[in-house]
Amino acid sequence: MSDTEKTTTAAAPAKAEKKHRLSYEKRKGLYGYGFIALWALGTIYFFIYPLIVSIIYSFNETHVQPGGMEMKYIGWKNYVNAFRKDQDYSLALVDMLKNTALRTPLIIIFSIFIALVLNQKFKGRTFARAVFFLPVIIATGPVMDIINGNMSTGGYSGGSEQFSTMFEANLVDQLLNFLGIYNISDKLSSIINSLTTDIFNLVWNSGIQILLILAALQGISPASKEAAQMEGATSWEFFWKITLPTISPMILASVVYTVVDSFVDPGNKVMTIVLNKSTNWDHGYSAAMAWAYFAIIGVCLAIIVAILNKVIYYEVE
Repeated sequence: MSDTEKTTTAAAPAKAEKKHRLSYEKRKGLYGYGFIALWALGTIYFFIYPLIVSIIYSFNETHVQPGGMEMKYIGWKNYVNAFRKDQDYSLALVDMLKNTALRTPLIIIFSIFIALVLNQKFKGRTFARAVFFLPVIIATGPVMDIINGNMSTGGYSGGSEQFSTMFEANLVDQLLNFLGIYNISDKLSSIINSLTTDIFNLVWNSGIQILLILAALQGISPASKEAAQMEGATSWEFFWKITLPTISPMILASVVYTVVDSFVDPGNKVMTIVLNKSTNWDHGYSAAMAWAYFAIIGVCLAIIVAILNKVIYYEVE
């Protein structure tokens, strides 16, 4: 055998091995698909599958049996009963819509105001930002349960009730009595309580919105303000003609977040009714209520976005 033939024979296995070996880019791609596969499996099993099952339940009368769930198809009856026969559900929906319509503008206006203040340069600005964002961190979990008086603290029953009095409305009455103001009328006391409670709720529910609007404010170019000052524009005119249009897309995002946050709050009456029905093993009726609620939220958001999109300024490069 010649030297050329020997070289060709030795190079053949090397070429075959090289052909079967994956490149670095392909291996990275496979790793990525592996991570995505874990997420996809979790999403399908823990989210999409229960979602489909709940839709099926909503069109059936369900009964829990030893062998599993027994279902009887009844069509739209659960949805009809939710709105025609269940007065608590209908009243809770109306009350939820009213509260959302009233609190959303207040939260947005308050968030814009606080974001404008926090965007200024002053000592302690970082601490002030942390204070307004703190409720977002502790708004869920055990801390929220303690505030609501739903969890025992200190190793004995009733600890959470004592701690939660810090957030009760009658704390104002106790403070007035401590200051020696005993002759205040019930009407005035009610007004003071209402105002203080609303302020607390505003601060408690505005953390994300303030952060979003503050980020939009920081995205405004300083050159815009310099040009406006050279043209003789006042701060008021700069706010209405430059600042507000520029941050309007983030205001829309804040409005959508506020509406969704209001609707999905576990403490609202609609969610309580839905969860109580599910706890009582009436899964079909509970699913119908939940899907009707979801549809109402979708319609409300579609109307809000359609209206606000007419006045939102989108910068086109």
